[in-house]
Amino acid sequence: MTPHAPVAFGGRVVSNAITCSRNGFETRTAAQLMSSARPKASTMKAAILIQRWYRRFLARIEIRRRYTWTIFQSIEYAGEQDQVRLYNFFNALLTHIPETAGRPLDSQNTSRSSSAEALNMKFSDESDDLADEGITGPDRGYQGPEIKFPLDKKELEVIIDLFRKKKNRLHAKYVAGILREATSKLKRLPNLNQASTAISKQVTICGDLHGKLDDLLVVFHKNGLPSPENPYVFNGDFVDRGKKGLEVLLLLLCTFLVFPGGVFLNRGNHEDTVMNARYGFIREVHQKYKHNAERLLKLIDEVYRWLPLGTIVNNRVLVVHGGISDSTDLDLIRSLDRGKYISLLRPPITESTAPGAEIIDKVEWKQVFDILWSDPQHTEGCRPNSLRGAGTYFGPDVTNKFLQRYKLQYLVRSHECKPDGHEIMHGGKVITIFSASNYYEIGSNKGAYLKLDPQLDTHFVMYTAAASKTRKLTFRQRVGLVESSALRELAAKLRERRIELEREFKSRDPENKAE
Repeated sequence: MTPHAPVAFGGRVVSNAITCSRNGFETRTAAQLMSSARPKASTMKAAILIQRWYRRFLARIEIRRRYTWTIFQSIEYAGEQDQVRLYNFFNALLTHIPETAGRPLDSQNTSRSSSAEALNMKFSDESDDLADEGITGPDRGYQGPEIKFPLDKKELEVIIDLFRKKKNRLHAKYVAGILREATSKLKRLPNLNQASTAISKQVTICGDLHGKLDDLLVVFHKNGLPSPENPYVFNGDFVDRGKKGLEVLLLLLCTFLVFPGGVFLNRGNHEDTVMNARYGFIREVHQKYKHNAERLLKLIDEVYRWLPLGTIVNNRVLVVHGGISDSTDLDLIRSLDRGKYISLLRPPITESTAPGAEIIDKVEWKQVFDILWSDPQHTEGCRPNSLRGAGTYFGPDVTNKFLQRYKLQYLVRSHECKPDGHEIMHGGKVITIFSASNYYEIGSNKGAYLKLDPQLDTHFVMYTAAASKTRKLTFRQRVGLVESSALRELAAKLRERRIELEREFKSRDPENKAE
């Protein structure tokens, strides 16, 4: 059959090729399909090229993110190494001059104070105008809230509101009262807290906060205030680096006082006056309470020395700030006197004159150092933590042996900033949790907290404080912002060491042949 002539339909000329023979129709249809397939092939090639380009773009961004991260961590750990040199110095004293360790030490020489019992508790107002006029009365000019002891939930809400609004500063006498009350309660606790999901059906674990009050408030907003039905474990490093370290410390201590059995506080490596001198917390206290700073810092030292060293959840999960080593002994940690370790970077206080007392002190000292300063590694074995200058790197074999020995299920630790606020290592047996978002720079990392149910299954919640500042930024912009900050930090460090670097370059190239 031959095709009919075209016919007009609706003002258009339409081919009636559809009336062709069956074979002709099929042939035309196949041709149409083949012609339509050609542009699809080119579209696929274009899509593949775009995808390939985008993957390369992301890879370049990821490389920038990783070297930026390396710069920040290297600078951070280099500072810690300087502080740990003090520890090595005193350790050498204990090794080569053992009689100094056996001699009773006056706590006034090893820290600001080992006791605050005789401390003058008359604290002046911090209003600058009153101080300039020589008025130092404890209440004159004070516009903040009046706090009554013992604290209750109402007082806690007043303090949270005060810290959030940033309008007035809590009077120094109330700060001192919180510190003294907390110290009194902390002294009664064992070295290792015991937490349980029996009543609460859950336990929330928070990592490093480092003076990030916004992060702590975000956690409380998302997860609720602590209580016996909603217990928290705060795993150390409450202060330093952030601008609100004092507020974070005071708020945690207030929740500890208001909710007995609802808040467990672990000591971190930054709950240490020597670390605070380098990383900003002492400077922060002096800026906020310049007329009362020294007395407050003595009380803070007392809090530090009595903070428990870890927490065990349901007798199955160990929570410590840093980690473990191949010599970590929980029985020894349970029995040691943590009160003598006012600062781990100074010799422990000992009044023992018994032969061998200094050796026992050194063994204990290392036990505390290892659980506060150590980091996990992917490779087997246990070796000194050369990057930080203290603690160890412990491998999966060390973890497995330790967990089997003490019949534990896994280990939760903090101490390291992670891009997503958490990381799982050693086959799920070591969990790192870090709760300070934007730690290095805005957009550098998320914060996270960990929730455990009665079966000890894990659930991570990630967040970013000041999210409005990062929400509008693209991934590339966030990486660029963090990268520029890292390069500024690196440039500052290079300028500090310029003379040493130039001297080293000249020693390696005395004829100045390098271009």
